[in-house]
Order: sequence, then structure tokens, then C-alpha cells
Amino acid sequence: MNRVLIAEDEPRIASFLTKGLRAAGYTATVVTNGVDVAAGARSGDFDLLILDLGLPGQDGLAALAQIRARGEKLPVIVLTARDAVPDRVTGLDLGADDYMTKPFSFDELLARIRARLREHGHDTPTTLQTGNLQLDLVRRVATVNGRPVELTAREFLLAETLLRHPGQVLSREQLLDRVWGLAHDPGSNIVDVYIGYLRRKLGTDLIHTVRGVGYRLTT
Repeated sequence: MNRVLIAEDEPRIASFLTKGLRAAGYTATVVTNGVDVAAGARSGDFDLLILDLGLPGQDGLAALAQIRARGEKLPVIVLTARDAVPDRVTGLDLGADDYMTKPFSFDELLARIRARLREHGHDTPTTLQTGNLQLDLVRRVATVNGRPVELTAREFLLAETLLRHPGQVLSREQLLDRVWGLAHDPGSNIVDVYIGYLRRKLGTDLIHTVRGVGYRLTT
């Protein structure tokens, strides 16, 4: 599942993009200011950036220039209300891979996302595996020792997130962000609850608790 970073400070548009991308099979994370955009691009956790230009903290064009100055190749689609030709030229000259103006067609945005990912070689693997656990990302099926295990959509996404970072400790905040989205209550214990669900279904030794930090997938 390809991971998309959305830089958008308008809640209605950010929510629309997040829901649409998740329905289309992507994971989506929202940041609302230009400083967090540059940090997110540096993390290596994302395959593509959708970038609004009118961001607080740091303008989207400044964030784009910073990303490219570091030599990062993350595909960037500018999605903005700025429709003047000079703005388009500046965005593309600074390193944007594509430029769309609002209002926009979501189907067209998806097509452009697919095209940019193909160009940058970010094709999604069809399976993820560690030990006896395998996730089929196309059919959304989990198997343990070759036997299918029924997971809910949220359980599957949590398992997928852990399998994409084998051996890495992921904090509760990171898991909450990537699986439930930034709008979810940060004080919720829902991550711990769902980790419990996965342990019961996939094996108690699969996910290790790092006390005071988060969880790590054993490899």
C-alpha cells in the first residue's frame, strides 16, 4: 500500500482527500504546516506528497525548495488554488512533478498519483511477509502458516504498518497517525486494544511491547 503525505491546512479538503485516498487503497497522513511537510518528506515514510502552497509556518513553495535542496526524490503533486501561470512555472521549476488547481477532479488526481508513482518506481508489492505471517495486499488476506486468518480492515492496516517496518519500534502516536489518522483522539488506548486483537489472531509472540515507547514486530 503506497503511503501519501497530504500537506493541507483546510480541514474539509484534508478530510476529503484522506477518505478518498484510503478508499482507493492508499494510506494517508495529513500535516497542516510547511515545517512539518519538510520533516515528513525527510522521514522516508512516504511515497508521494500532495502539497498545498498556502500553508502556515512555511509556504509550500519554500517547503518544496527545501525538499529538493536536500536531494530528495519524493514525488510531489502541487494541489492549490493558485492558478496563475507564474505560480505553475515556479512550482514546476522548484521541482514539483505535477501541478493541479482547485477545484479539482478526484479521479484525475488519482490518475496523476498513479502516474507519478509509476515514474518513480514506487509500485506496491503484492505481499508482505515475516516468519509464518503473510499479508496479501491485493486480496487483503492474512495467512499464518498458510491458513487464512480473518482480520477487520483496521486490523489489516495495523498489521501492514508493522510489517512495513520490521524490527523498528513504532510509537503509539505513529501507529495512531498512520492507521487511524491525525483526527483521532491522541489520548485513546485504541492502539493497545487492536494490538491485543492482532496478538490473539496472529500469535502472541509476533508483536513485542517496548515499555514506554511502543511496539515492534519481531523478525
